[in-house]
Amino acid sequence: MSEHSLFEDAIKQLDQAGELAKVDPEVLARLRHPKAIMQVSIPVRMDDGTLQVFEGYRVQHDSTRGPTKGGIRYHPDVSLDEVKALAFWMTCKCAVVDIPYGGAKGGIIVNPKDLSRMELEKLSRGFVDRMADFIGPDTDIPAPDVYTNAMIMGWMMNEYSNIQRKSTPAVITGKPIALGGSLGRDDATGRGAYYCIKELERKRKWEPTQITVAVQGFGNAGQHVARLLHADGYRIVAVSDSRGAIYREEGFDIPSLIKFKNESRQLKAVYCEGSVCELVESQNITNEALLELDVDLLIPAALENQITLDNAKDIKAQVIVEVANGPVSSDANKVLIEKHKLIVPDILANAGGVTVSYFEWVQNRAGFYWTVDEVHHRLQAIMSRSFGEVYDIMDEHLTDMRTAAYTLAIKRIGDAISAGGTRQYFNGDQK
Repeated sequence: MSEHSLFEDAIKQLDQAGELAKVDPEVLARLRHPKAIMQVSIPVRMDDGTLQVFEGYRVQHDSTRGPTKGGIRYHPDVSLDEVKALAFWMTCKCAVVDIPYGGAKGGIIVNPKDLSRMELEKLSRGFVDRMADFIGPDTDIPAPDVYTNAMIMGWMMNEYSNIQRKSTPAVITGKPIALGGSLGRDDATGRGAYYCIKELERKRKWEPTQITVAVQGFGNAGQHVARLLHADGYRIVAVSDSRGAIYREEGFDIPSLIKFKNESRQLKAVYCEGSVCELVESQNITNEALLELDVDLLIPAALENQITLDNAKDIKAQVIVEVANGPVSSDANKVLIEKHKLIVPDILANAGGVTVSYFEWVQNRAGFYWTVDEVHHRLQAIMSRSFGEVYDIMDEHLTDMRTAAYTLAIKRIGDAISAGGTRQYFNGDQK
């Protein structure tokens, strides 16, 4: 673990929000500690005959409000500390949008780009084999995350079902449609953030064509929020992937960028007419420079800790919508608040993914599946309601939106914990 603990940074939110939520101190004490942690080693016979052993984690943070829920990421920088922080955020995220889950997260230390497809399948099945007694449709439900996808979730669901000797689609969400996945899951995270931005648009009376946007991270979530905003007339002037960023003052044709990126694995400024894509003029910049652009709306959609104390003072965007998990450190958050920036926090802005995962779980358990329009309608209702609730708490307590979101989450978790009895109850004070 690095000297800087992401988990310790994450739970700094508890004290201030706990005070506003007026919860019992026992609630905060419970939330400072994950419920359970599983660490496993996964031996994989590689294509060349050698054996490699990979390390994996699963953290269940809190299950007071229901079974735990959270993604599994494949990344060389995965650590237990990171997974604990992500599980804590999931607990709060589920409470903010008021779905009956607690938070969990998982990860394997691996660069999936170094593995063949068969090695990736062996690793995925091996992880589930080790975790089979730790997960389940009524206890802990994994989903995709960084560098995992629907096919990997399908392998995992199949492996769990093989172990249980019965079909168990509800154990995993984010699966292929043909294996029990939900329509609308592919763009759910980006679409949820888009619905938050549309609520903000109404409150601030934005004219979309006048709003400039920079999107850091052009993976699944970043692509979909950019696509939806572009369709409404927002001017997306910068996007980036792990190799770097491109900037164009006039804005980009986002469908063309998505088509070229997904077909070539490269991010270049293009305009596509049918199957023919032509390069257009743009400026190559760094991911760091993208964050500091003078735009109206900044969307960090990559990894955590992108905006830190080192660069917070240089952030010019007036509104930041956190599509990634934890892209702004707690120290940077203070600087941005002092600069009167509005930050729509990750536990609200990117909750569309877990919300549609919840829909998938419900559909799997019922054996009845919804149309994509039903999914979008239900998602918009939840995201719009949750945004309004957080915004109202922010106004009522004259605080920032992140503290307001944590206040809402901790109040809901606190109500559930207190319903089982705290010191006040057991000492005889039942008022």
